[in-house]
Amino acid sequence: METELDDEVVVVGGGVIGLTTAVVLAERGRRVRLWTREPVERTTSVVAGGLWWPYRIEPVALAQTWALRSLDVYEELAARPDRTGVRLVEGVLGETGPDEVGAWASTRLPGLRASTAAEYAGRGLWARLPLIDMSTHLPWLRERLVAAGGVVETRAVADLGGIRAPVVVNCTGLGARDLVPDAAVRPVRGQLVVVENPGVRTWLVSADQASGTTTYFLPQPGRLLLGGTAEEDNWSAEPDPRVAEAIVRRCAELRPEIAGARVLRHLVGLRPARHAVRLERETLPDGRLLVHNYGHGGAGVTVAWGCAQEAAGLAGLREGRGN
Repeated sequence: METELDDEVVVVGGGVIGLTTAVVLAERGRRVRLWTREPVERTTSVVAGGLWWPYRIEPVALAQTWALRSLDVYEELAARPDRTGVRLVEGVLGETGPDEVGAWASTRLPGLRASTAAEYAGRGLWARLPLIDMSTHLPWLRERLVAAGGVVETRAVADLGGIRAPVVVNCTGLGARDLVPDAAVRPVRGQLVVVENPGVRTWLVSADQASGTTTYFLPQPGRLLLGGTAEEDNWSAEPDPRVAEAIVRRCAELRPEIAGARVLRHLVGLRPARHAVRLERETLPDGRLLVHNYGHGGAGVTVAWGCAQEAAGLAGLREGRGN
């Protein structure tokens, strides 16, 4: 059994979902300890491309609500990009038209328009969206949590029920498969190639319906992220050289200058997919509260603040001093 922690909330999981949830809880006045198995800089979230857009997440209607609440926060954070890692960047969502995104997007993102032929050789949607540099954003979230009185500890958890705190928030992502246990949580493997940016200033996401592949490039400070893959039930964390070559080739077909870019790194992340996000609470046999906040698939960054606010509500905390 863990040591009794009085009235503290323990958040388990140090990725973007856990960190954001811990920040919201701490800024609403609770004493928060965040327990993470890996240091923040080594969590799956650091591999995320960081583009705000609902992707591979269910249920769709709730995800849109969470995404829009998160958008409000990211637009505010974009005023301090060097500190927060959040920028508003223009780009194209390929194979998507203005009439296909729904009223939720067209109302909230009035700048949406059809892309021009010069911007994309096909049907596309031009948008200005938050693009989050996770290598900056995750440490900033940790600093914000500590500034609010929270504590971050690197420690593994083998039993959620053994954590002696009145409220435990489970933000363990893929780890929930064994920890809950929840067999509905499955990995969706994503591989990226990081290259020197040859001058690309806009992002692009292009889907090939015939092959089922999605190609994207995302300009981050000092580098360009190339992707990607979405391999269900693939647990391998090792980069595949053949996959990397295919990613670079597909990106270069869209922007020829990418072909000669020097490769800096190869990254692999396992998205914590589930048929639907689990955002709910349960009362443990001894009366303590366990709040679940996991299963966000490829949209953890997109919905992080909206889900964190709802998780805080499930933990019995009202709106505090804001986001």
